[in-house]
Amino acid sequence: MDPLRIGLYAMPAFFVLMAVEFLSYHFDKDKDVTATTRRRSGISWRDSATNLSIYALGFVLRPLDKFIAVPMVAIAAAVTPLYLSAAHWWVWVLAIVLADLAYYLQHRMSHRIRMFWAAHNVHHSSQYFNLSTALRLSWLIPGSFLSTIGYVGLALIGIPAWLVFLSQAIVLLYQFPIHTERIDRLPRVIEYVFNTPSHHRVHHGANNPYLDKNYAGIFILWDRMFGTFVAEGEPVRYGLTKNIDTHNPIKVNYHEFAAMVTDVWRARTWRGRVGYLFGPPGWRENADTATTVDCEVRQLSTPSAMS
Repeated sequence: MDPLRIGLYAMPAFFVLMAVEFLSYHFDKDKDVTATTRRRSGISWRDSATNLSIYALGFVLRPLDKFIAVPMVAIAAAVTPLYLSAAHWWVWVLAIVLADLAYYLQHRMSHRIRMFWAAHNVHHSSQYFNLSTALRLSWLIPGSFLSTIGYVGLALIGIPAWLVFLSQAIVLLYQFPIHTERIDRLPRVIEYVFNTPSHHRVHHGANNPYLDKNYAGIFILWDRMFGTFVAEGEPVRYGLTKNIDTHNPIKVNYHEFAAMVTDVWRARTWRGRVGYLFGPPGWRENADTATTVDCEVRQLSTPSAMS
């Protein structure tokens, strides 16, 4: 059950929802921002075109990543002595809940380990936040497939491999409609349990106190449990801490990976080389000046940098 294929089948619904969102901006009569109105970034045709072109290229190229990621889960399912039958409803619930927890852990790693951030920053590089932003997904970044290791655990406890992939797809599809500014706050009980547009706007914020917060897929409870939750308050500034200002899909996809490789190449010690791969974004080789940027740096501020 390939999440990419499910994404293809969902594309008609995606386009309908994106059209509705665009029309809602076009016919929005309350265009004036007041002290009590939450400022919106809106929609840029050029940015949306970049998002769609990145998704289209990913549809063609991303399956190559599956040659390694998919066998990892399949092998785990084949060697484990445990087996949980999908005929039981609770196995489905367990699979989705654990897939969501695995997503939370994977997502958190993607922000705190630069080798994974080199891929994930592509999704954060847009300075807009709308439904097309959800399609801004990286492809063919070496090493990024290792971040899927969390899903191997689901197979090892006996969840069938196909159900692992289906649950992963459900977690990913859930997140498409929460990439919007058109929905403000939902009822309090929903906001407490589930990831919502408000919570995910926080996650895409490049300004404090929003950096490295709200990693949830479906259940925001993970963030509440593990201390990474922040409620939406002050206006959100989307993008990277240092934006890349390009709409070239190739540059958008590879700019941070290129910067990381450059830093590894220029490193003077093996500690530096390892640090630039596995340290947090913003880690520097010089111990006297190295700092871990408050939570997450979404773009390196050094000249080696080419979100």
